[in-house]
Amino acid sequence: MDAEKRQRYENISAEIVRLAGGRDNILGVAHCATRLRLVLEDNDKADTQAIENVDLVKGVFVAGDQLQIIFGAGLVNDVCQVLADSIHMDSMSLGDLKTKANKRMNPFQKALKALSDVFIEIMPGILAAALLTGLSSVLGNIEFVQNNDTLYGISRLINISSGAIFGFLPLCVAYSTVKRFGGRPIMGIVMGWIMLTNSLADASAAAQGTVEVTTLHIFGLPVELIGFQGGIIVALLIGVVTAKLDIFFEKKVPEVVRLLVSPLLTTLVSSFLLFMIVGPVGRGLANGITAVLVWMTQHLGVIGYAAFSAVQQLIVITGLHHVFGAIESQLLVDTGRNFLNPLMSVAMTAQGGAVLGYLAGHLKDAKAKELCIPSFISELFGVTEPALFGVNLRYRYPLIGGCLGGAVGGAVVYFSDLAALGFGTTVVPGIALADPAHNGYVNYIIAHVIALAAGFIFAFLLGIGFNRMKPAGAAGNKNAGEAGTGSAAGGDQIPSSGAAQTDVTAAENGAAERAELPEELDAFADGELIGIEKVNDPTFAQKILGDGLAIVPADGKIYAPADCVVEMVMDTKHAVGLRTAAGNGILIHVGIDTVNLQGKYFDVHVSDGQSLKKGDLIMDFDREKIAAEGYDTSACLIFTEPVEGSHMEREAERNVKAGDKIAVIAK
Repeated sequence: MDAEKRQRYENISAEIVRLAGGRDNILGVAHCATRLRLVLEDNDKADTQAIENVDLVKGVFVAGDQLQIIFGAGLVNDVCQVLADSIHMDSMSLGDLKTKANKRMNPFQKALKALSDVFIEIMPGILAAALLTGLSSVLGNIEFVQNNDTLYGISRLINISSGAIFGFLPLCVAYSTVKRFGGRPIMGIVMGWIMLTNSLADASAAAQGTVEVTTLHIFGLPVELIGFQGGIIVALLIGVVTAKLDIFFEKKVPEVVRLLVSPLLTTLVSSFLLFMIVGPVGRGLANGITAVLVWMTQHLGVIGYAAFSAVQQLIVITGLHHVFGAIESQLLVDTGRNFLNPLMSVAMTAQGGAVLGYLAGHLKDAKAKELCIPSFISELFGVTEPALFGVNLRYRYPLIGGCLGGAVGGAVVYFSDLAALGFGTTVVPGIALADPAHNGYVNYIIAHVIALAAGFIFAFLLGIGFNRMKPAGAAGNKNAGEAGTGSAAGGDQIPSSGAAQTDVTAAENGAAERAELPEELDAFADGELIGIEKVNDPTFAQKILGDGLAIVPADGKIYAPADCVVEMVMDTKHAVGLRTAAGNGILIHVGIDTVNLQGKYFDVHVSDGQSLKKGDLIMDFDREKIAAEGYDTSACLIFTEPVEGSHMEREAERNVKAGDKIAVIAK
């Protein structure tokens, strides 16, 4: 590194240290193929917007409890080393950095982070179900739709689709939890199937006493054969148990019988624990919480109402709220009025207001709008999971704001003597159930407007007070990581866009002679050629590192796309940086989140400084095993440092073989 470059990188490092809150706020430093990663004592001390404007920085975001600063392949190695030297701290491995980040969190923070990781993975499905539920609710109340065979059929199909997604939510949670805690995701799906099998009595029907429940006796203990519909907390617990058992048996069972015996033991032991320990604990928790909440509303007056509405949506997070249906039914039988329905409804509305409060603080963030707007719309129809899991729980302070807003709404319900004449419908459609006595319809609207406004105000003010870093949503997401942090890396925030700067010129990289443009690039793997925009990772798809393309590989081999020199091989073996004969700097990155594998399943055959001919083998990787661990295996080719004035002309999407022409770089 020449003196001029080092001086530039030292200036960059000094700015990053200052804007990250100073040397004392930095606990660890590492880098991946494209990003500088810092673990900070207090993330709130970092000025992420200012860091975006630092020389050569392409983007900044917080994910996996790490501050991640995008520089690009090659450059990030030098910047990391200079920064580590300047603060007298050794550069860490990514595994050590993650350990450092986990040690920084207290148990409550770790639990919230894990919960967020789990739900970010399945958020697209929850959003789809929520919006379908809202659409079904609207269509179901339109007489013309009900009287038209075609429209009625469409409405019914939408209703079935939305109900199916939420009906199988515990299965999705079990899958995502097992993946998050290091087990094979298919084992989570297996446990989800067991939780929801129709061989068990439906949980809702069992709670209402409308179905006969079979009881087994194992070791003298009663085991009720009741399904776990709505049992999110049970799915979370059994997901953790299954993941740990899967990891244990995979290590302990001899390899010769592992494929047969390991999943058998994992499923068998997990099933016994589900029915004998995890399930009963979850149900006992549900019954206890429900009894306490109902007692508060009946004996503590306005305080009880406010407390119920404040915490009711926290019960939704655990999945224990399905038992309220039985209580509401009994209230209607005993008194003819259901005061729980409007309490739950204003609690939902307050969480929707908190989503808007969060959005108000991030109006310039396109990703925040992308997640918050549909989450709020689904809340209007009484479906709060997208708002809870996608925004409020994820960023914490909106959840607190929503709970405070719910308390205000609950107080309004108490003083207006608001109640419902039915149950099962809330928020906008729920007005049809409002008891018209005592100006019920008007009071219903007033209570919800106040709850919405209170949730908005509390979340907005808390956002200012907490001085949250600029995040962005994920639908489904996965979320950003190396490239893409995803849920497994604890990341769920999408990087903000930055100028795609060219960090160093071809001349600065020391190439004395260059081939002439245009330069043809061949397929670097067998598989399906796709545009980089379709890759399931925002950093690549949004071209933050540069333009490119990807191949969904059919096998596990990566070849040189052109005559080139190897400039960088990641320690984790999943990415290499190349410099083509014409001077184009490119990054080949295999898989999304595969940095977390720490080199497992990868075998690189090249080294730094090695000259390659087009078609030379760069690496082997076990595509099946990587996919089995839940990772997307898409292989991306990114033009991180194109020759000045050049552009890429890529071929049409199609299946390709290694050596087929896939792009031309021309001026």
